[in-house]
Amino acid sequence: MSITVDEHIRREHLRALPSIDELLTRPSLAPILSAHPRALAVRALRDAVASVRERLLDGQSAAFDDAEVIAALGRLTAPNLRPVINATGVVLHTNLGRAPLARRALERLAQVGQGACNLELDLDEGERGSRYAPVVELLCELTGAEDALVVNNCAAAVLLTFGALGQGREAIVSRGELVEIGGGFRIPDVMRQSGARLVEVGTTNRTRIADYEQALGPDAGLLVKVHQSNFAVVGFTEAASVSELSVLGRARGVPLFVDLGSGALRELLADGLTHEPTVASVIAAGADVVAFSGDKLLGGPQAGLLVGRRAVLAKLAAHPLNRALRIDKLTVAALEATLELYREGVEDTQVPTRALLLAPVATVRTRAERVSRALQAQGVPHRVVDAIGRVGGGTMPQAQLPSVALALAGRAEPLHERLRQGTPSVVGRVVDDELWLDLRCVADDDVDRLVLAVAGATKEGSR
Repeated sequence: MSITVDEHIRREHLRALPSIDELLTRPSLAPILSAHPRALAVRALRDAVASVRERLLDGQSAAFDDAEVIAALGRLTAPNLRPVINATGVVLHTNLGRAPLARRALERLAQVGQGACNLELDLDEGERGSRYAPVVELLCELTGAEDALVVNNCAAAVLLTFGALGQGREAIVSRGELVEIGGGFRIPDVMRQSGARLVEVGTTNRTRIADYEQALGPDAGLLVKVHQSNFAVVGFTEAASVSELSVLGRARGVPLFVDLGSGALRELLADGLTHEPTVASVIAAGADVVAFSGDKLLGGPQAGLLVGRRAVLAKLAAHPLNRALRIDKLTVAALEATLELYREGVEDTQVPTRALLLAPVATVRTRAERVSRALQAQGVPHRVVDAIGRVGGGTMPQAQLPSVALALAGRAEPLHERLRQGTPSVVGRVVDDELWLDLRCVADDDVDRLVLAVAGATKEGSR
């Protein structure tokens, strides 16, 4: 069989690939490899050789040099969890860490994380204190609740509430509110793990207060209402209100638990957003316990916040599950700092999640045009397009945020892959075989880095 010149060169390059032992003793690599543990250095050398071999076998022109080792070491030593420029247009993107933290929260994390703190020490009394103390007063002030408790996420808050109030008893909930949350986890499964017995009432689209009333028996331990935060039922619908359920529950001596999920502390009013009940409005309507997330509309760290009547919250605090689900000092610090911004009335500008959601489309367009001019100067083909952003995080499913994106020319998937794997990592979305970079969630400070990343990935793809 005849061998082409290119095939002959490729085979020569394959035969010329160095051995790992040879590379370990190569003088030019000695200062580079000596800075790392031997096991890591050997792994980097193997990866570097394998990378060149793979490119040669794929028909590409490639030759081994020291730069391959430096690149392999860079990949191996880079943090697995690292910053990403969010160009998806989804504000609370679960895969990208949901809510970005406020500057004050980040500063508080650094202060508390670098040394000892009074997590469970009352500095005035010199005695053991509560780790929840820094946030309880703030949560009560902002929601109108009598007491508060915080665990590590909202699903944990649901589990704790059912375990403390409904274990071995009946929990009555509408069929239309048995939702599935992220990752395939379903609220009914979380409820059953607590030991409560679910009693479903009504239908998917209509559940009246009479349905709950008929289901209330001697074994009833909890009335449950789950806010439909990640889906919508439209058309011929009816649902019992929090106030109706509260009146019924108090008449029968059964507490009312509302899983609010998305957790808006203040109203969000902007083009494209839909109505979301505030925690304070649900407390005012008579809920005994309300659970909501810290890293959704509140804009803080991941946490499951519980607010409500003092007597009911005391049962949750005393339950053994509470210790297993408790938060650490970093969550307390970031949450306290975020809640302070609400108390000061500066949340719309100082809490990034709210600022991103409330930003007018004109502001996004100005940012997109700035990026467009810079990309034009770099010779990157693209066009500016109107887009629709999303709230994300299982919140406001019908909201459509007017936004502006850059549609990049070229094969979308390979370009997206290069951007994701680059430094900085950039994540956009593919629309009709085009890669769109939505500018709603891109910080002004990240614009220059975004331009360099896109220009680099585009040039690399044209080689």
